[in-house]
Amino acid sequence: MTTPGSHGGDAVTATITRALLPAPIVLAAAWSACLLLIAGGGWILGQAIGRLSVIIAPIAIAVLLAAMLRPVVDRVPSRVPRAGAALVVVLGVLALVIGALTAVASQLATGFPEMREKLSSATDSALQWLEEGPLHLTADRLQAAVTQARGWIESHSEAVAAGAVQFGHTAVDAVAGLLICLVSLFFFLYHGEKLWAFFVRWFPRVGRERADRAFRQGWVSLGAYTRTQLIVAAINAAGVGIGAAVLRVPFVIPIVVVVFLASFVPIIGILVAGSIPTVLALVERGPVIAVAMLAIVVVVHQLESHVLQPVLMGHAVSLHPLAVIVVVAAGTYLFGIVGALFAVPVTAMVNAVVRSLAGGDDNRGDDDRGDDDRGDDDRGDVERGGGPGGEPGLVPVRGEVSGPDAGGADAAENDAAENDAAEDDAAESDRNDVDDVRNR
Repeated sequence: MTTPGSHGGDAVTATITRALLPAPIVLAAAWSACLLLIAGGGWILGQAIGRLSVIIAPIAIAVLLAAMLRPVVDRVPSRVPRAGAALVVVLGVLALVIGALTAVASQLATGFPEMREKLSSATDSALQWLEEGPLHLTADRLQAAVTQARGWIESHSEAVAAGAVQFGHTAVDAVAGLLICLVSLFFFLYHGEKLWAFFVRWFPRVGRERADRAFRQGWVSLGAYTRTQLIVAAINAAGVGIGAAVLRVPFVIPIVVVVFLASFVPIIGILVAGSIPTVLALVERGPVIAVAMLAIVVVVHQLESHVLQPVLMGHAVSLHPLAVIVVVAAGTYLFGIVGALFAVPVTAMVNAVVRSLAGGDDNRGDDDRGDDDRGDDDRGDVERGGGPGGEPGLVPVRGEVSGPDAGGADAAENDAAENDAAEDDAAESDRNDVDDVRNR
């Protein structure tokens, strides 16, 4: 800031120091800088994930499957090599995927010709209703609309061809993603602990144990979520599938598969997937059956939202329904279907990790908090810097502290010990001299 001096032409430059700024302004500036850095880092991370989604998405799916299937591998008898157990589990997953795709393709191949005839007759009925109904559209107007639609398709033929080429690329990416997912799943089940130990080494030595406990808690939460969501998805698929079979809606097996997969997006997935059997019922069976099918979908959705999610999820992945809707919407907007699939499990895992880190060593059970009859060994551990049972406490053990000054700290500690010993020797010598004088 510049102010005019006493001699007119001269100028005096006044510097605004931090002491002249109000404390709220300084605090707001610091928070703004931190938020800008975090937002910039998040944007860069999002761009990297978007560019590498073909690789990251299959690996993320493999992580979810590993969290779900890890207990199955752990329960295999120890005499069976872990590599063999992991390979059997991966082959089992592959067999289930191939079996589901085969059943879906078989029913679509057998039922599609009949559905095409039904769709043609439904189109004729709709056109007849447009002519004889309250709109009273003439045949000339309908023909003009059909001609206009055909003209639009012909004018956008290049875009349609580009979409076909893009579909081919997507199919190739899907095959590559499936291979990446299966290979990653095998190594996650086989060498999961070794991979995790390599990951933990990137943390500072003083915080490794705490980070390890926090992320293991997040892993437990992720496993609980995947296994619970598997049960919820199976119940949703069974409910909608049984309803479709009772109402004689076509393509029951594809409906069950689609509802099962969509149910891994909590609350919203069943509503989106439920539109498919409703439309099929409208085309095949009429509006009354379509309304009945829609009612079944709504009932299954309410069962999931108010019974299955609260009871089965419990406190393992306690997320409010509003939080689920917000993170699913944000994930869908940012990353599409992949974001909708991973929004809730990632949020649940981050929630568990943050709670564990925020709780620290005080985040123990009530039994540990109320246990006043701990032994002397536990008290000694706390005094030495460790927690009860050898767990790290609030003050880390000096040997666990990393840094270039570790050697200097040890040398300083040794010098202090030598000085104390010298002082004790001098005091003992003085006491001996006093005793000699008294004796004389």
